[in-house]
Amino acid sequence: MTERVVIVGNGMAGARLATELHARGGDRKVTVLGAEPHRAYNRIMLSTLLAGKIGEADVELAEAAGQGVDLRTGVTVTAIDPAAGAVRTDDGDRIAYDHLVLATGSRAVVPPLPGLEGPELPERVVPFRTLDDCRRILAVADGARSALVLGGGLLGLEAARGLAARGLDVGVVHPVPYLMERQLDPAGAAVLAGTLAGLGVTTHLAVSATRVVTDADGVRLDLADGRSLAADLLVISCGVRPDTALAAAAGLAVERGVLVDDRLRTSDPRISAIGDCAQHDGALTGLVAPAWAQARVVAQVLTGEDPLARYRPRPVVTRLKAAGIDLAAMGDPADGGAGEELTFADPARGTYARLRIHDERLTAAILLGDNPAVGTVIQLFDRGQPVPADRRSLLLGRAFGAAPAAPAASPALMPDAATVCQCNSVSKGALVSCWRSGARTVDAVVAATRAGTGCGGCRDAVAGIVGWLSEVDSVEVTR
Repeated sequence: MTERVVIVGNGMAGARLATELHARGGDRKVTVLGAEPHRAYNRIMLSTLLAGKIGEADVELAEAAGQGVDLRTGVTVTAIDPAAGAVRTDDGDRIAYDHLVLATGSRAVVPPLPGLEGPELPERVVPFRTLDDCRRILAVADGARSALVLGGGLLGLEAARGLAARGLDVGVVHPVPYLMERQLDPAGAAVLAGTLAGLGVTTHLAVSATRVVTDADGVRLDLADGRSLAADLLVISCGVRPDTALAAAAGLAVERGVLVDDRLRTSDPRISAIGDCAQHDGALTGLVAPAWAQARVVAQVLTGEDPLARYRPRPVVTRLKAAGIDLAAMGDPADGGAGEELTFADPARGTYARLRIHDERLTAAILLGDNPAVGTVIQLFDRGQPVPADRRSLLLGRAFGAAPAAPAASPALMPDAATVCQCNSVSKGALVSCWRSGARTVDAVVAATRAGTGCGGCRDAVAGIVGWLSEVDSVEVTR
């Protein structure tokens, strides 16, 4: 009998699961229900779209299509009936399932400020979360001269930099004394604030917003210190909240997210949850790499490819995707812990580096600005490998005395096990193997391995490896 798998959500997690299931074949029907009317898209590239560096077509994701996949966009699931094994939709349909996967994602948090109480936000006030949000921001920004961003976290700064790249005068309001407090320390955040100032982004720190006032001429943000800031546009980036309403209404175990085990099963074994809405081992993900890893595990379990597959979180590396800013952060900056602490700051050049080393392993790092060692640092952190004796080569990106730094200048010196694409866990060896199997262009290698299709931060590295292979690899491929 044909197995019926229903996926609620056509975002990055849901779309990837459909693709993983389709690629494995088998006698099953996969139905994907997406509330948004669009094709699946890469949400983390929206800041690049906002900056005008790419078009909408460039954020679309390749979707599973063809026999066995029923994709329905613009369809909202209104209820789950676990006892009957069915979901109901807003168009009155009832869809039965043998296994249900929740990939409902998360929603932007709108702070409860006077002026934002209604069900609909004022025209000049837009959250930054979806493609429709991005379209609204661009529509208001067209012809605007200034913008405010409420929230100085990762996404807020990406939005601010994107709008500044379009020529707007941008201000960021953040209630914490320093930016990106989850990923940075105060010293690194201060250097980042200086870099942003040079790019046209002013920061207002350690101050809360108290009121939003909008009219035909613009928007005003009142602050707790008595100041008022005026602009043509206000972008809200105050975090996200897992969308768990469906799961809670169906009686599934829910805390901050939908509770799942190592196989991503909820409290109902016929229902799984992945991506932003899932809470595994007390933690939420919020990033693309874990969501895609979870999709792979669910696909392996459901298809029988590996019934014992388990989700094991990997160390998280955060990259700020904004033109003119190179930032990589990993580990907990607030956790002092035992071991060595190395720092270097050159605010004039927008450079900051901090490494924490315990038992010869990197436990945390912040690298801001141009540092050739960033690739090596990420590899050491990700794989838990011993650090080199010359710590300064990691801190400053160069060795002292004679020899070049540990970072490999050539792909030839990079071990095959080195992870090139963090989002999709693609190693250098996998890229080389793909090349030798006949993929002889960057686009062909990307299509075959998915490297570079997440945050896009490794695209240059992939291109460098393909370029190196085209010069040195003489393997002939029989077609």
